[in-house]
Amino acid sequence: MKSIVKKIIPKSVRNLRHLLVARKGAVKYHFPSEELFVIGVTGTSGKSSTIDFLRQSLESVGFRVGSLSTVDFYVAGKQTMNDQKMTMLGLAQIQKYLRKMVEAKCDIAIVETTSEGFLQYRHKYINYDTIVLTNLYPEHIDAHGSFENYKGAKLGIFEYVSKCRKKTNKKLENFFEGEKSIPKRAFVNGNCANAKEFLSFSFDEAGLFYRDDEIIYADKAYGNNGDFSLSAKEVEVKKEGLSFVVGEIPFFAPLFGEFNVMNILPVIGILRSLNVDWKKIQKAVEKLKGVPGRVEFIPEAKTQGFQVIVDYAFEPVAIEALYEVVKLQKPKRIIHVFGSTGGGRDVGRRATVGEFIGNNADIAIVTDEDPYDDNPMDIIQDVRIAVEKTGKKIDKDVFEVLDRKEAIHMALTMANKGDIVLITGKGSEQGMVVKGKIIPSDDRQIVRNMLLKNTRQVHK
Repeated sequence: MKSIVKKIIPKSVRNLRHLLVARKGAVKYHFPSEELFVIGVTGTSGKSSTIDFLRQSLESVGFRVGSLSTVDFYVAGKQTMNDQKMTMLGLAQIQKYLRKMVEAKCDIAIVETTSEGFLQYRHKYINYDTIVLTNLYPEHIDAHGSFENYKGAKLGIFEYVSKCRKKTNKKLENFFEGEKSIPKRAFVNGNCANAKEFLSFSFDEAGLFYRDDEIIYADKAYGNNGDFSLSAKEVEVKKEGLSFVVGEIPFFAPLFGEFNVMNILPVIGILRSLNVDWKKIQKAVEKLKGVPGRVEFIPEAKTQGFQVIVDYAFEPVAIEALYEVVKLQKPKRIIHVFGSTGGGRDVGRRATVGEFIGNNADIAIVTDEDPYDDNPMDIIQDVRIAVEKTGKKIDKDVFEVLDRKEAIHMALTMANKGDIVLITGKGSEQGMVVKGKIIPSDDRQIVRNMLLKNTRQVHK
């Protein structure tokens, strides 16, 4: 019946019910965003990492914070891993969490804001104060029909925030000296080819963040209010972390992945927009910890003599960035467990990802990811065929393993001293979607349990 309704009624019309739900939720929870300083983070990738780093940094300098992201739901120190397979919650749950933040006396709320969520009106009745664009490139085309539609949804988020009603926030009045109301601000990745379009809306203040050694697609001086526009230079990647310079101020972050520089820059910009001292920001960045399921090294593997990394990366750009981290470790071999998502999601990605991993990993183990209503073996075979095009042979250096746990077990069993096992596509996700049901699963915990069991057997 549901499939028939979907065919008859256009998606745009079906989404109107989400607008009614959003309105009902805002009324039920008494418009909680009016009592918080709300930061939205959108973009193709890096959203959850940026949110996590921002939350850590804001707490480090004294703010009380809540956040909602793909990774977790966080309210003033209380963390619940996101087990909903949904980044931007529906059924008024965002309003419910925002009310919890108010009751927990939070100053600031950070909301991961997606293009699909925008189309379903989940942003409605959230009064944002600041919006961040992490980046934008062709992805998620399956949900939008074209890149232009996808970009249009992101632009719609920016337009919405620029038009949100200004508000006062007594708890934050010291950070807006001389202002009668909180200004509406935008922070845009200046290395993004569409940066100018996102800066076209009527924000009170706007700032770019960018790397000096990459193409800048907007006027560097645009919206340069004080220290809001930031550039990173002298970027260095070492085994112990990242170092870079903003202006004349050196920064160090104990994080893996050069891409994290671009996740940290908007954090610095937002802290400066809140009048936080540069030295405090430096110390906050120095204390940053990795994000669950994002280039997460599983420490229990060290006793086995190899390394295991669990990462959320599922699309080509993110996987390529992950391999930059992996190659810094100089592994003897790379054993990669991965798959591709079903439900009609970017079918073309299967070949691109398969070929990249076929060319860069020593052993590829293709497994189930989130099949949704699709036949998982069809997906696995599509990916395997792409891997084979790079010269790998079935059951020699490329394997098909339907059960994800079995695939992980195979990889751990194959690993020798000096190897790295990569497990990608799920990160810290708490479940796999199979025919409309979420099957509880956590790659990180699966690995830990297997390694712990193996350690016990070794030491018997």
